[in-house]
Amino acid sequence: MAPAKIKQADATSRADGNDALLAALDLGSNSFHMVVARRVLGQLRVVDRLREMVRMAEGLDGHGGLRKDVRARALECLARFGQRIRHLPAGNVRVVATNTVRQLRDPRGFLQPAEAALGHAVEIVSGREEARLVYLGVAHGMAPSGKRRLVIDIGGGSTEFIIGEGYEPLERESLQMGCVASTRRFFADGRIGRKRWKEGLTEISAEFQQFSRAYRERGWDEAMGSSGTIKAIGEIVAAMKLTRGAITDTALAALCERLQACERIDDIALPGLPDERRPVIAGGALVLQAAFNELGLKRMQPSKAALREGLLHDMLGRGSERDPREASVDALMARYDVDREQAARVEHSALDLFDQCAEDWRLAADERRALAWAARVHEIGLAVAHSQYHVHGAYLIEHSDIDGFSRTEQQVLAALVRCHRRAIAMPVIDALPARLEEPTLRCALLLRLAVLLHRSHDRDAAPAARLSVDGKHVQLGLPADWLQRHSLTRQDLERERSEMAAIGYTLTIRLA
Repeated sequence: MAPAKIKQADATSRADGNDALLAALDLGSNSFHMVVARRVLGQLRVVDRLREMVRMAEGLDGHGGLRKDVRARALECLARFGQRIRHLPAGNVRVVATNTVRQLRDPRGFLQPAEAALGHAVEIVSGREEARLVYLGVAHGMAPSGKRRLVIDIGGGSTEFIIGEGYEPLERESLQMGCVASTRRFFADGRIGRKRWKEGLTEISAEFQQFSRAYRERGWDEAMGSSGTIKAIGEIVAAMKLTRGAITDTALAALCERLQACERIDDIALPGLPDERRPVIAGGALVLQAAFNELGLKRMQPSKAALREGLLHDMLGRGSERDPREASVDALMARYDVDREQAARVEHSALDLFDQCAEDWRLAADERRALAWAARVHEIGLAVAHSQYHVHGAYLIEHSDIDGFSRTEQQVLAALVRCHRRAIAMPVIDALPARLEEPTLRCALLLRLAVLLHRSHDRDAAPAARLSVDGKHVQLGLPADWLQRHSLTRQDLERERSEMAAIGYTLTIRLA
């Protein structure tokens, strides 16, 4: 498949007005989902839904590889989805990949052709960020209430557990178990039987014990289930005339009894069970039964909303003052006791430089936001040690669970922090998706210059710096008298010439 140019978001492409089409895609381990909605008077009105059973998780080989036939199946699905959304602006589309892509040894080997097929960027989200998005979707799909909710989402490769109030999650967990993964783990040869079921239930229940007590103590008023597995189980127990659609402990026990009585997966015959879900229903029901047992659940209501609806609402938040990433960056600054005045000075200078060269370097609104956040947290590594603090800071950012950020966004933020001083770590830049390498490197250069201008950490205003760029040629204009008074900065700028030259850029200092 030939590489395609992936659209980059800019300030004019975001859905910040009415009548804008938005699209959210969830590349799950079992199914790929897409929902297209129109924003009308601040509300989302769904205009199209697409879903295909891809079962990516069954293609994992245990060593981070993905079977060629499963990879081809996934890319063919994405090409079909791409026909529907390729014309949409980048800022109106979010695509996230979950557990299976997280487990790949070489995610880029899948993401690059996936992005080419779709015509849009694909982000990997962590399990805890996936849980946040699931909860956001379920919460927005229900009438507002003051009730505390437990939400469980059984995907193909992982299961998320969230307790929340309103639209805010209070507790989040993600376990490496799902309908596809658990079916492969306990019924790999297609055989079920009571002994295997009991052994699987024991193993899964043991994994629940790491958080089940804390969840019980936190408590909830109602339990909701999102995902195709839970929806299917709700339809099955209703077709068995055990409930009217809700899942109760007694109805689930009866369903699991029917499944255990089957010798083989091919023998499963349940009313209301679609043929496409038969191969994985045993693993999904096993996980749900363990959840009911360990959390003491009596009743669960299936939800029509899930991660993709959460993505849509998160997009609306990102386009407003409610962007969750802003609060997360502020929380990082508080946690690691950042010098906020210094951070603000660096941010102001970095954005001033950005605005002077954004057009020539073709930098967009997404890069400007990333640069601003990096300026605010570039010194968090000082909480670990002054020596190599840029390395410590990058590690903290890359390996933390940061609400609102995808793994890709955290990689970019970590790369900016890592490269803001000393040698420019090109392996860190090269590890990013190809479409992000050049803009991230250029933002790192801007951050480096901004940090140098505030080398002394004093409260005096920065000089009026004038920046012009032409490809890899950078010219920085500074007042001669200011530079003469700041000898350390002058030395740092000389070293910066060498650092930039090492990566093929030239830096010229022009004195005014």
